Amino acid sequence: MKPPNKTGEPVTEVVEGRCPAEGNPSQQNAPRTQCRTSAPSALERIREAAKRDRKAKFTALLHHVTIERLRVAFNDLSKNAAPGVDGVKWEQYAEALEGNLQDLHGRLHRGAYRAKPSRRAYIPKADGSKRPLGIASLEDKVVQRAVVEVMGAIYEADFLGFSYGFRPGRSQHDALDALAVGILRKKVNWVLDADIRGYYDTIDHGWLMKMVEHRVGDKRVLRLIQKWLSAGVMEAGRWTESQVGAPQGATVSPLLANVYLHYGFDLWAQQWRKRHARGEMIVIRFADDIVAGFEHRADAERFQRDLKERFQKFALELHPDKTRLIEFGRFAAERRARAGLGKPETFNFLGFTHICGKARSGNFLLVRQTIRKRMRAKLEEVKTEIKRRRHQPIPVQGQWLGSVVRGYLAYHAIPTNTYAIQAFRREVVRHWHKALLRRSQKDRTNWQRMNVLARRWIPVALVQHPWSTERFDVRTRGGSRVR
Repeated sequence: MKPPNKTGEPVTEVVEGRCPAEGNPSQQNAPRTQCRTSAPSALERIREAAKRDRKAKFTALLHHVTIERLRVAFNDLSKNAAPGVDGVKWEQYAEALEGNLQDLHGRLHRGAYRAKPSRRAYIPKADGSKRPLGIASLEDKVVQRAVVEVMGAIYEADFLGFSYGFRPGRSQHDALDALAVGILRKKVNWVLDADIRGYYDTIDHGWLMKMVEHRVGDKRVLRLIQKWLSAGVMEAGRWTESQVGAPQGATVSPLLANVYLHYGFDLWAQQWRKRHARGEMIVIRFADDIVAGFEHRADAERFQRDLKERFQKFALELHPDKTRLIEFGRFAAERRARAGLGKPETFNFLGFTHICGKARSGNFLLVRQTIRKRMRAKLEEVKTEIKRRRHQPIPVQGQWLGSVVRGYLAYHAIPTNTYAIQAFRREVVRHWHKALLRRSQKDRTNWQRMNVLARRWIPVALVQHPWSTERFDVRTRGGSRVR
């Protein structure tokens, strides 16, 4: 690619007003290739070119999908992942890995590669419904992962600061911290909790390809993306054509979904804030979960109306039952009390219910607690699985339950959520006790013995995360303001 003539400083995290952090968390650490140029420097050149010229179109990308990059992509795959329609598992492909990668690389670069349909599978959701997943074949996963790594070097220079979902160096807790800091430090009096109805199933392929073409001019990469989108789905032996949507579960889908909302929402929201907002406004987006905070109700109502119209243009729709505008913030309880109304409403974001609370000092406290129905669903999973495992030796059961609780605490053990995580641990121990009692009619495991087992195998439910303001300031080096 010819170096762009335009130069300029990168502008990152515009809506939140963040300065670029020292050290790039998304820098590549891929091993050196066998050629003279290392893989990290190749992607770094793409990244720097994308930063220098925001309008540059990259016309030569596929040659960065090398055998080495395919090998790294393969090794990053889960060895226990479910196979796609081809039935090929990780261990089978690894038996003749070098030959398979040579053949895959050759087919990619001569245009003989063909994407396979996704295998339809369903996973239960917290509300009792089922989420459809598309399980790609192993070679499709490898190629998608390698292409996403190359394309990500471009789009990480474009994505805005309030976009957190499925990006390197950013997590769900980073989004939760940014939201909490925005509510605590900015004049947020109204919160719009926006939900997109069936987002991944309604992405318009035509619009998506136009958006990708803003930055990607390599026809071979564009054809690959089109192949993945139109590969279809296999369910119960029947093939279904995919005219809209991106399969959930495909490696490439999160990046494409972020690109779609970058052009369909992020850039528009940034401009809307500058042109129309009379007061302060914050925006946080994690994938298709959007929360916006406003100082004035009029701004919030206008933004909701305009957002509805904006989404209609791109074949998206706000869910009428799950999209809510509520009074929320530091002074919401006082205002509602003066008006003779009840307590401020709550909203859910990334697994936590956000509540207007009070600290012991009487000051406002943003309380975040695990969503109850999600905790109940998780406990039901534990109950079902421990029944299946109750024939195992107690140490084996204890090790498994300990890993489950540790994983749960790693995400949910945040300040203000102590009661919920203690309740979760308590219920896990109770389900384990019942399972042990049912192993035999002669089993006499009492609670004294049970408490000994719990202390031995189940970790204590303690807060593991710092306060949002502390972590946010450390992450942004103290040189960032939410605005």
